[in-house]
Amino acid sequence: MRDAVSGQEERLNPFLQVPPHPNPLPEGEGNSQVNNLRHIMNEIIVIGGGLAGVEAAWQAANTGAHVRLYEMRPTRQTPAHRTDKLAEIVCSNSLKSDEPGTASYLLKEELRRGGSLVMQAAAAKRVPAGAALAVDRAQFAEYVTEKIESHPKIEIVREELTEIPRGAITIVATGPLTSDSLTDEIMKLTGSDQLYFYDAIAPIVAADSVDRSIAFRAARYGKGGADYINCPPNEDEYARFYQALIEANSVPLQRFEETRWFEACLPIEELARRGVDTLRYGPMKPVGLSDPRTGQQPYAAVQLRQENLMANAYSLVGFQNHLRYGEQAHVLRMVPGLEQAEFLQFGQIHRNTYINAPATLAATMQMREHPKILFAGQITGVEGYIESVAMGWLAGLNAARLLQSAEVLIAPPRSAIGALARYVSSANTKNYQPVNITFALLEPLTAEQARSVKRKRDRHALQVKLALEEWDQWLENIYVHAESAFAPAP
Repeated sequence: MRDAVSGQEERLNPFLQVPPHPNPLPEGEGNSQVNNLRHIMNEIIVIGGGLAGVEAAWQAANTGAHVRLYEMRPTRQTPAHRTDKLAEIVCSNSLKSDEPGTASYLLKEELRRGGSLVMQAAAAKRVPAGAALAVDRAQFAEYVTEKIESHPKIEIVREELTEIPRGAITIVATGPLTSDSLTDEIMKLTGSDQLYFYDAIAPIVAADSVDRSIAFRAARYGKGGADYINCPPNEDEYARFYQALIEANSVPLQRFEETRWFEACLPIEELARRGVDTLRYGPMKPVGLSDPRTGQQPYAAVQLRQENLMANAYSLVGFQNHLRYGEQAHVLRMVPGLEQAEFLQFGQIHRNTYINAPATLAATMQMREHPKILFAGQITGVEGYIESVAMGWLAGLNAARLLQSAEVLIAPPRSAIGALARYVSSANTKNYQPVNITFALLEPLTAEQARSVKRKRDRHALQVKLALEEWDQWLENIYVHAESAFAPAP
């Protein structure tokens, strides 16, 4: 079987190559901006240069189709982005667990075996993070941007599209920070009210401003060695920190908007209001750690994760918040080891937009009413970087197959990508909430399979094994030649 792509150069998805055959679209279809451009039938439009958009563009372009990738930055910025680079990561630099046997690992491994550009970039720009996969954000974005810019079949257009073309095969991958004008267009297209939730960004501190006489290096349960810096408050220090946190002033939210926090990414001050020990069982849990000064498990712990390859910046794990900057500095410097912390980035809050996908999308990522239009990424209602990439991967392949007049793909039911596609296309529409990949979304084992393993961990490992076996077989069926799966890209 094929190897994972970690550390290798980009690879060509081995679909049949499609020779160009110009055939202009009829005048007057869709967006006036797009109609003024030279349309050809072997062109795919991708709107959005985030993780899902670049993955979709890469997969489609590697079939031989011409891809026109629209990214509005730097012409128009978002509240969270800072650069004009493609695939800029704005929240945490962690892509979550890459520990074999986990649902998160399964999703990554499916993408690796499917020739994902993002997974190649993550492997190339990885930083130490224990069992998690974390990247140097700046170098990661540089890597992806260079690969997309140098691809002979991808044209990058730096302007904002305010309308979605109806006549061309189009992938909408505008992400959680979709512009207001395009959000209005999406609302018209989907016929549904805007849905949204608030997401937050964690603070980053300079590594040399952390007091190493207090903070110590370790990973929980020794996973990954000493990849994290841990700041351990005792019971009294924790109590003072907690009180200051719940009394701190937050940045006001936008007027006329209901607050809908995403449960897996609650701001620490919102989490703290649920109870004095909530943080100690959440982002400040000390389990699996031993303070070298005492030889015992600390009362609580704030973990700092390496942010870049230079190791001169660390982010506060799970400490996303929307406190005023002055309040953040005051409260967070109450944590032992952070008394003199230099903040390179304060926590922020921003609104994430997503559609009511189950009422709109099929499991192929196509709109039911407009099958030439596909959606990908967080705007579909998946939460997480790799989940967004997965939807872009699937949308890119299906856009290419639409162009080839081939049957579109439905990911295999056991797979993580299949589970996510199933969720966004068939979940309950009444209270549709964004999700990360979990074992709860995967197809369960049969009764006979479940009886063969007793421990939960072993059952999960079996689910991953069976899913990857099904995934490999599925890839073999859609690839023309299995041995060409990693032929060098042009």
